[in-house]
Amino acid sequence: MGRKFQLTGASIIIYRGNQVLLQQRNDNKCWGYHGGQVELGEIVEEAAKREVLEETGLTVHSLKLFGVYSGPDLYHVYPDGNEAYIIDIVYSSDDFSGVIKRQESEVNDLRWFSMAELPENLSPPIRRALHDFIAAQKKQS
Repeated sequence: MGRKFQLTGASIIIYRGNQVLLQQRNDNKCWGYHGGQVELGEIVEEAAKREVLEETGLTVHSLKLFGVYSGPDLYHVYPDGNEAYIIDIVYSSDDFSGVIKRQESEVNDLRWFSMAELPENLSPPIRRALHDFIAAQKKQS
């Protein structure tokens, strides 16, 4: 049986125009944006940029705080049985460079999706933030 813990995450929604870059996770085969756990003593923005670089090969140059997400819909049971109550600090960025290269140990696929046509199997902990982001983008255009 797994353990229960609270996890602080740092994530970045990478976008260009009306497209968003999503990754399909190896563990649950669901799609989501890029991010991971903030290490002890790590600066949140640096953790978010580190995770994007590790998972996608892209270097993020600047980012904007989009929102902080928590609550019952961010509860997640990992395949190893561990249960996490996630607090996700979500940024957005369209200021990045590099060549897309997936992290084979964690990422099954990386793909650009139209914000109007997201995959159905979104990872549950990211759904609310991603939908909020897309709604905010629509308001701006």
